[in-house]
Amino acid sequence: MCWSATADLVAGTAIVGVGVACVARARRPADLPLAALPLLLGAHQLVEAWVWHAGGGTGPATVAWTVIAFPLLAVWVPAGVLCAAPRHARRRLVVPLAIGVATAAALAYALATRTVRAEIRGHTVGYVLGLSHGGLLVAGYLLATVGSLLLAGDRWLRGLGVLAGVGALVCWALWRLEFVSTWCAFAAVCSVVVLGWTTSYSRRSWWSRYQDR
Repeated sequence: MCWSATADLVAGTAIVGVGVACVARARRPADLPLAALPLLLGAHQLVEAWVWHAGGGTGPATVAWTVIAFPLLAVWVPAGVLCAAPRHARRRLVVPLAIGVATAAALAYALATRTVRAEIRGHTVGYVLGLSHGGLLVAGYLLATVGSLLLAGDRWLRGLGVLAGVGALVCWALWRLEFVSTWCAFAAVCSVVVLGWTTSYSRRSWWSRYQDR
């Protein structure tokens, strides 16, 4: 989805539409953060279309994209999974959330003290921040996001975690310098799996209410 401004615009709009459907299908307030994940990731792609239009650089589009990609998602995903998880699964999900909070704090500090720059590199966008201990932060980020999905205890969310994990390996192998942009685009497309989760959960909730009658 990072191949051009048009690709980001089209994909982002479609994924936002999926996000709206996911939020509409959520049956509990606790499900809303996770149900809104495609909405956030779709908006993220729309912001990157703005980055393309601006020709990269250090402007507000670059800052907005990086804030979402780095500290926000590192907390949003594990927190959303924890909120939506059944009570018996929440204890194990505290670990990826704690990792996500620590990783987000380090990334937020880096964003506050350094200038991030977007570089248009052919059909991809690279974001340069000059992180210290970058490998450790990437590991913490993936443990928080992909790890929480794999521990969620729901087949739809585990499937999303597997897709996101495989996508991370592929994007790192093919576009190491543009890993963040390409993987976020891949994760945005994969987030449509959340629609299956909301649909499945809605059916389970209806069946539970029916059985209780």
